[in-house]
Amino acid sequence: MQISQNKYRLNKGEESTYSVIQSMRNHENLIIWKDSLTIVNEVYRLVKLLPKQESYGLYSQMTRAAISISSNIAEGCSRSSKKEFSRFLEISIGSAFELQTQLIIVRENYRVPEINSLVNKTKVIQRQISSYKSKINQI
Repeated sequence: MQISQNKYRLNKGEESTYSVIQSMRNHENLIIWKDSLTIVNEVYRLVKLLPKQESYGLYSQMTRAAISISSNIAEGCSRSSKKEFSRFLEISIGSAFELQTQLIIVRENYRVPEINSLVNKTKVIQRQISSYKSKINQI
């Protein structure tokens, strides 16, 4: 599955303010949530390639950061105010930057195939969440 290049659309053709507000109630409709799950799955595949000595280091940190991206999007959707929702999106962006840093550490220290692709997907999700957060704040 490839990360979508859509900024804050729910599905193709849905960009209205109404759609953005409705998506606050159901995170499963958000492309950013779906794309973040793709990243989680890829991180789990990647960490299996790391040496055993990283089981309690990078392995644990990377999986927690990846999970935090999608989890904070979902939790934010449950909040009643756009200010609270926006805050959870901000935390999600922070987790994406944390994961990006950890991926760069892996790239510099271990030979892991396709690490650059995952770094790029992480950068894309950062932009997507940031764009969606901006849209929420404009409503």
